[in-house]
Formats: sequence, structure tokens, C-alpha cells
Amino acid sequence: MGGTPAILPIALLAASALIMNVAWYWHLKHPSWGMLAAIGAAWGIALFEYTLAVPANRIGIAHYSLAELKTIQEVLSLGAFVLVAWALFGQTPGPSQLLGFALIAGGAFMIFKSPLG
Repeated sequence: MGGTPAILPIALLAASALIMNVAWYWHLKHPSWGMLAAIGAAWGIALFEYTLAVPANRIGIAHYSLAELKTIQEVLSLGAFVLVAWALFGQTPGPSQLLGFALIAGGAFMIFKSPLG
């Protein structure tokens, strides 16, 4: 695994994040579905998401710390959320949400650059 490129876990996590956001929110487009149907659809999608997330983390640990892997996953999840919210619901982030995302980006910087030691 050490010979795999460091970008591979990021690509897998990006795909995983997109699929997971679809699992979390796609059923909202179908309010007539019962709760069990919505849960079943979400779990079915999430099962596929795990086939990407697990290898991403197993490969990624050769290149990143656990904190870095989690940070990558969270940042990609937020990016995927914005895409899913726009594509499925026509919603875009407002100024306060953009500021919040910027603050999260600042936190990600702190994880990767370790400016405080």
C-alpha cells in the first residue's frame, strides 16, 4: 500500500462523500415514501459508500495521520453537501454558511500545518 499515490485516498474519499450525501438527502425528494423505505434506500446507497470509504482509509493511513484523514473526509463531505444541495434542491450557501465553511477551512489548515506544534 505504501506505493499507492497519496491522491488515491483523497479521490476515494471524494467519491465516498458525494455518495454519502446523496444517501443522506436524496430521499427528501420523495416525501411520499414511508420512513422504512427512506431508511432502506439510504442504507442501500450507504453500503456502496462504505466500499469506497474503507479502502480510502486503509490506503490513506500510509500517507496521512488519522486526524488528517478525518479532516480530508469532513472537508470533502461539506463540499459534496454543497453540490448535492445545489443539484437536488437548487439551494446554494448564503454568506453566513460561506463564512462558516471558511472557518472550517481554517481549522483544516491548522490540522495539516500544525502551526502550534
